[in-house]
Formats: sequence, C-alpha cells, structure tokens
Amino acid sequence: MERYDLVYQLYDEYDTKTLREYQEFVDVFPAVDSRVALEHWQGATEELEHRKDEIRSSFAAGETFAEIVAHATRDQAFTALDLEAKYGRSVNVLVLDVDETLRSAGGTDNEIPRDTLHLLTEFHEAGVPIVICTGQTLENVKGFAIQGLGSEIVHSGDLSIVYEAGTGVFTPGHGAETKQLLYEDLDESIRTVFDGVRSRVLPEAPEGLRRGCHLQGNEFNVTMKPNYETGSADAREIIDEALVYLIDLLADAVCTALGEDDIEADDADEPTLAGEAVVDWTRAFYAVQDPEVRAVLEGEGAYPDLDAEAVPDRIAAVLERIDVAYYEADAAEIGSLELNKVVGVERALDVLGVDDPFALVMGDSKSDLRVMKWVADTDAGISAAPEHASQDTLQHVLETDELVFDRGKSVDVLRTVYALNRFARLG
Repeated sequence: MERYDLVYQLYDEYDTKTLREYQEFVDVFPAVDSRVALEHWQGATEELEHRKDEIRSSFAAGETFAEIVAHATRDQAFTALDLEAKYGRSVNVLVLDVDETLRSAGGTDNEIPRDTLHLLTEFHEAGVPIVICTGQTLENVKGFAIQGLGSEIVHSGDLSIVYEAGTGVFTPGHGAETKQLLYEDLDESIRTVFDGVRSRVLPEAPEGLRRGCHLQGNEFNVTMKPNYETGSADAREIIDEALVYLIDLLADAVCTALGEDDIEADDADEPTLAGEAVVDWTRAFYAVQDPEVRAVLEGEGAYPDLDAEAVPDRIAAVLERIDVAYYEADAAEIGSLELNKVVGVERALDVLGVDDPFALVMGDSKSDLRVMKWVADTDAGISAAPEHASQDTLQHVLETDELVFDRGKSVDVLRTVYALNRFARLG
C-alpha cells in the first residue's frame, strides 16, 4: 500500500493523540522521590507500550509507525513524508541557534522547554551530532548546554559549539581540535581595528550610553547589549543610539589602522578630508548594506546626505571585511565578514567528521540566514524559523520548505524531522 495511505490509516484508526500524551508524560516526567508518583509513571509506561504494541502488530513497519505517532502529529507526519519524498535522505546533523529559536524570552521564560531538550537527547542517542550555533559567548553557551542536555552529551564528542557567530568553535573530546580560535587566522590589520574599537567602546561612550549598555564578554566580536529587558522600549532606544556610536567608533578605528589621521578622496582634484567625512562615509556604507541600519541612522538623525559610491576605495576595502549587525532592542555589534556562522559550522562539521551533511538549520536572524542559504545552495539540508524571525529569514524558509513554527515551539520542527528520519530508514 502507498506509504501515504498507510499513514492516513494509522492516524484515522488509532487514538494517536492519547498515545502522544502518554509518550510526552513518560519522557518529561520529573525526577521526584515519591513512590506514588513513580507508580503513576510506571502505569503510564505500561499503557504506552500496550498502545504501541497494537500498532506494531498491525503494520509491516509497525515499530517505525509506532514511534512516529508517539512523537509526531498527523500534520507533522505528512510534512515528514513530503520532505522524505523531496530529498530522499535523513537529517544527519542539527545546526541550532538558541535565543529566540530554541528558547524565547516571550514564550518560554527564556529557558529551553523540557520537551525540546528531551527530543534533542533522542537525536543524540540516534547518533545525530548537534551543532549549537549562536552569537553568545562560549561560557554562556557551555553553561546552559550542560544544564539542559547534561555534561555527558556536551562532552560526548558529538556536540560542537559555534560561538560569537563563528569566531570560535568548541568541540569537547577532540584533543587538539577541541577549541579553535578562527579569529586568529585574520590578518593583523583587521585585528587592529577590532582591538581599537574594543578598547575604547565603553570608556569613551557618552554617560547615558555607558549607563544603559554593557559590553558582552566576547573573545573577538564587539557587542553592545542593553541594561534593560530585551525587546523593551528602553532597550530599543539605547541600542539604536549604540549602533550609531559603534559605527562612528569603527570609522575612527579604520583611520587609525590605516595609519592616517586624514583620508584622501579618490578624486585627486578633491581636497583631503578628515575624520568627520570618514564617519559619514562609514555610515553611508553600512546604510546601503542593511535597510535596518539605514532606518536606525535616519531615526537618530545620523543618516548622511552622501552617495555610498563616494566612499574612497581604501576605506571601502576595510569596511567590506567588517560586518555591522543590528538586532532590534537586543544588540549592536561589529564582527568580521570573514568569520560567520557558515565558516564556524563548516569547521565544526569537519571536526565532528560529518563529511556529507544533510542538516536541519534552525534560526531567526540574518546570521542564521547565511547558514540556511549555504545548505540550500549546496543541497546540504533544510531550514526552519520561528514566526517572529527577521523578514528575510522568514521569507527564505517560506520559499523553501515552509518549516515555520510558533514562538517557543521549536519542538514541532524537531518532531517533524524525527518522523522524517524514521521514514527514511524504511528506504
């Protein structure tokens, strides 16, 4: 019988909703020291196995179908069938952003939900490596990874952390390859620019900005974070101000790195222009690169009346290697365009030994979009995003496989991929 027909039969003839409820209860039942609670859990486990046995005995692929209905809804199962028909292979690595993807300040109390964590452990037990891919610092990521997944998984050799959006990769259990500082491969001129910005960013900030922001403890990137609740009006106001300040500081650092107080215009007939002009050039350069940056500059009265093509080549040659990122009411950041999540993920996959990746990439931001486009261009995976993702990220996901999930419900996509992998095993 056609596999689609079998799945229709499965969800029509069995109480799969109740079966999933038993599975979820058994999976996420908290560890409690109570005989009554333990007896209740044991009873649920026995009822779960009884219901699975009915399916196991009724289908040739009964074990597979029993596990699929225990984890995935009807819609998730059929989405998995469509993905299996389209790609003909299973997901062999998970590439996961954290903030506003696995966890959400608005929907999950900024914690990764227990059902998500449990399903990640099931993928791990099935031999699927996990790459946590985030803009956060390594220490922050290690902390919640160990707390959520456990030290055994984090140090298993099958988990890698791409941190600070690709400036470093940490893969415990791999000897000399365990920690790789990718920013050390950058040439000295770029490192000098970042050192210059980092050393001045808070000491020289206006008092209001210095009180309203803090510097994230990065190893390389320079990230200003609000001292207010992420997403709040106060956070938005201070990060907009911080973005303009960071761009202007970058302009001055570029001048210093080039070894000149003044930068000559490309046209020999034009006079030498000093720092104020370089600031305008830098603002114009990044305004063209990112509409969100331009909108902030305009809102702050800092958008220059200047054609970006007027930026001298010597300035543009440096700026083209540096990324200015804006995350509304969350962060303003500069990073290296030569170091991004794609570079970090490629290095992580190399260390993990994933030679022919077919990844599930989950994320919400422009930095995650780079990884999504990379797997799409190389036929190396599928992508998913929360409904509140950046517009470009959401558009890309809708134009590919439409794997969009509700805030705080990343588990829904993981359930779909769990079913995809089960179907793929049937051949």
